[in-house]
Amino acid sequence: MNETTVALTPVEQAALAASPFGAIYPPTEKIPVITVANFPALGKLAAMRFLEWVQDHPEGVISLPTGKTPEHFIYWVGHLLNSWDAPTTRAVLEQSGVDPGRRPEMRGLRFVQIDEFYPIDPSQRNSFYHYVNKFYIEGFGLDRGRALLMNCREIGLRGDESLEDVWPDWQVDLSLRTRRPVSERERRQQDVLLRIDDWCRCYEDRISELGGIGFFMGGIGPDGHIGFNIFGSDHHSTTRLTATNYETQAAAAGDLGGIEVSRRRLVITIGLKTITRNPQCAAIVLAAGEAKAGVIESAVQAPSGVAVPASALRALPYARFYITLGAAKRLSQRQLRLLEKSETISDEQVEKALVDLALAKQKRLTDLRDCDLAGDERAALVVQRRGQALAALAAMVRDRMIAKIEAGSRREENTRFLHTEPHHDDLMLGYLPAIVRNVRSATNVHHFVTLTSGFTAVTNQYMLDQLGLLSRFIDSPAFAALHAENYFDPHNRHARNRDTWQYLDGIAASNAEMRDQGAARRLLRNLMEIHDETDLRAIKDRIEETVHYFRTVYPGKKDPDAIQKLKGMCREWEAECLWGYFGWQSSHIHHLRLGFYTGDIFTPSPTIERDVVPILKLLEFTQPDIVSVALDPEASGPDTHYKVLQAINEAALRYSEATGRTELRIWGYRNVWFRYHPSEANLYVPVSLNMFSVMESAFLNTFVSQREASFPSYEHDGPFCQLAQRIQVEQYAMLKTCLGREWFAEHPSPLIRAARGMVFLREMNLDEFRQTARLLRQSAEAAAE
Repeated sequence: MNETTVALTPVEQAALAASPFGAIYPPTEKIPVITVANFPALGKLAAMRFLEWVQDHPEGVISLPTGKTPEHFIYWVGHLLNSWDAPTTRAVLEQSGVDPGRRPEMRGLRFVQIDEFYPIDPSQRNSFYHYVNKFYIEGFGLDRGRALLMNCREIGLRGDESLEDVWPDWQVDLSLRTRRPVSERERRQQDVLLRIDDWCRCYEDRISELGGIGFFMGGIGPDGHIGFNIFGSDHHSTTRLTATNYETQAAAAGDLGGIEVSRRRLVITIGLKTITRNPQCAAIVLAAGEAKAGVIESAVQAPSGVAVPASALRALPYARFYITLGAAKRLSQRQLRLLEKSETISDEQVEKALVDLALAKQKRLTDLRDCDLAGDERAALVVQRRGQALAALAAMVRDRMIAKIEAGSRREENTRFLHTEPHHDDLMLGYLPAIVRNVRSATNVHHFVTLTSGFTAVTNQYMLDQLGLLSRFIDSPAFAALHAENYFDPHNRHARNRDTWQYLDGIAASNAEMRDQGAARRLLRNLMEIHDETDLRAIKDRIEETVHYFRTVYPGKKDPDAIQKLKGMCREWEAECLWGYFGWQSSHIHHLRLGFYTGDIFTPSPTIERDVVPILKLLEFTQPDIVSVALDPEASGPDTHYKVLQAINEAALRYSEATGRTELRIWGYRNVWFRYHPSEANLYVPVSLNMFSVMESAFLNTFVSQREASFPSYEHDGPFCQLAQRIQVEQYAMLKTCLGREWFAEHPSPLIRAARGMVFLREMNLDEFRQTARLLRQSAEAAAE
């Protein structure tokens, strides 16, 4: 397949004309790829291609994705269908390659659900059955009677059976397929399992009778899964009940209420052969953001095989990847084309190319030779276009990296910091070593602010454990005495600090009773504030109600406002304990609870009054010299980090205009979700073994709700502090390769000699920060016009 043989539709031709890339670069790329600027533009392209297909196939068979990936796709399809005849809509359709003279007929389509967790009650809002009914059957106006859906209450069960009766612990033992049952319950479960397998066979047959799937759209998982066809899936697989892997379970933890739940869930999924059975299937895979770059590299460039589930789609002439620029970052030929089109080659581009070359060759920068360029087209092009000798460029890059280490090793003095974070552990996981180094100077002032409530990261079981802990203390003489002195008044800031001191004293003394009493004090204070109650008997009634709620609600359900607030306040307590570790009291720890953070699958964008004004007021109060921000690489739409970034940018702009302060410095950090390439950062902060110990101890002792890693990264099965350490160690190893072990071992500074990890930061002035945020915002707004 080459550029001239790819049969592009009018919509794809229009998208390709606006893209800096072609459709495919063989032989490196093995499937066509259309690249757009950002996540909103991705949804718009997907919507246009879908409606274009429906125009030609009004009774076609479609399968559409669930989750957050189709957010803008769903918006655009609904918007276009509801305003089809409006002049502005017709103009957008024409510009995108869709014929506005043919309104798509949706009622004739046949919808096929791709996958579902098993077992799960279909009435739960976190079931895919609920999702497809809400957003596709109802949202797109499809005919439910023409849909093939996965309703777990109808799969494999007889009329007198229920999910609760057959699977009382909501866990399925697949070994019953092949072994003898040892109890009446297991015999019944085995019978249901066989009927589920028969149902899956019939589901596959019904799809086949319809001629196969005509239009398939899906995302791609961290292990490369399509549907729930995980790493290692047979390319001839069909609809089946199957187990998943850790990567998939971690990705599903947010939907299901924690990894503890997702580990025990199986899935029903259509197979890879189900998708490819129809040779004319238009199979579209969507991917947004730099975090997807690695899995996209494999899906597009790696040899076909079961290790790359998406490679099964290469047999389809109308299979495509629609991805963002960030997701394309590791597609080598596309990055080469960008370099070829660049007017000049910057020092940062040189640094990126030569650092990657040094790492690939496992050589110091100064040991690179011209022969090393032979196998690296990008590095060779960079050197050729700069018109300088490789040795000179390598020396320049080495000097830049050393300067970054020296800059990251310096401590600020007489500086006011405002450390901002979207979630309560982002600062710790992002750049705690830099914070600690600057806390050690008494001339510096630090304020810490979490922008969202963070309630979605707290499990129901954790809350039950905390409520049980409070029940141990609430009737104690100590609590009665504290209550008598008005200790639990929500406005008693000194008492709030005493909660923290009590907890930290317990940690220091290895005294669980002292520690638990501190946590119970704060939980009681929080309950009194939420329910506006001071009577302990009334609060005990509230505790009983709350315990009942957590014991009866299904994991992953959106909580009512009072429960969201209670969970969020538990995370705020943890943040206060963390910064109390380093001597900061509650007057320097702020919780903004911005309103865009709602717990819905698709959250609203920030607004000025609701989300920007609180940040502006905090800037006016703290008067910082340095403001830190979580700086993610791409406007990924539903990502909280991006929305917080935009709100901070707008607040900083208004603050600067109101005060005339243009000298603000911005520290952009990343943590366990996104990482800087060494060329993107300009501060390298050394991290010692001692600091790793501090980070782990502080995380495990203060972020207790995160200790069990209920909502983990797919990269690491364990608490985030361990992953943060691993990342910082890997970043140090990159620098050690580039500069040589001797540079660190023989350095005159003990700080650098002791380094075993590195934190990467990007310092910007206010104009640079505005430009970074503006580019993200403008691209998103352009896609929504």
